[in-house]
Amino acid sequence: MSNTIQHNTNKVITAEHLTKKFGHFTAVDDISFEVERGEIFGFLGANGAGKTTAMRMLCGLSIPTSGKGFVAGYDIGSQTELVKRNIGYMSQKFSLYDDLKVWENIELFGGIYGMNDAEIKVKTDELMKVLNFENERDKRVGSLPLGFKQKLAFSVSIFHSPQVVFLDEPTGGVDPITRRQFWELIYDATSKGITVFVTTHYMDEAEYCNRVSIMVDGKIEALDSPKNLKTQFNATSMEEVFQQLARKSTRKAD
Repeated sequence: MSNTIQHNTNKVITAEHLTKKFGHFTAVDDISFEVERGEIFGFLGANGAGKTTAMRMLCGLSIPTSGKGFVAGYDIGSQTELVKRNIGYMSQKFSLYDDLKVWENIELFGGIYGMNDAEIKVKTDELMKVLNFENERDKRVGSLPLGFKQKLAFSVSIFHSPQVVFLDEPTGGVDPITRRQFWELIYDATSKGITVFVTTHYMDEAEYCNRVSIMVDGKIEALDSPKNLKTQFNATSMEEVFQQLARKSTRKAD
């Protein structure tokens, strides 16, 4: 029997006093929070806040110095490989291989995620139709417009139907219309029960989240729905909320 968490299956992510130190520097300082199944959870913070380090721990890529964390029911400290197999991940910096064709990228990642060939073929055909990519199927990813790449990268990250997908600034550099279309894909994923954990520099996107946490200097300084946060900080937008909290920061680099 695996050592999965059993006490509350509706909590897809649980962080309990998570801390990460690098020498004398505390990058993530005793953070605790939970994320519900099917939720869009915004994880915000200025450069240096510690959000990238926290996300790496939750993805099983970095072991916490202290505290506990569970993702998709698995311990991020002792079951990192099981964590990785039950999540999806998309980064602005790297998600697809530009020199491979669209279908080759999908097949590659499907195999990495442990899917069988027959399942990959059926789901690839379905995905091409959903994205209207039939004409792009045999094109090299590097030749696609950025908006197409972003949509494909997200679709590949959830190709294996993970319990949760981590999106690290996924819409960086794309135009507002493409960003909106990308968020429609996110909404569709959550309607199927996939939990979305997203970092973004676009505060208008924070408005699309069910809840938002804002990190400052390694700590979570605020966590609530966008509506409640705006009320709490007497602000008209999430940008105003973010700026009020970011001014407290004393760090200059992540």
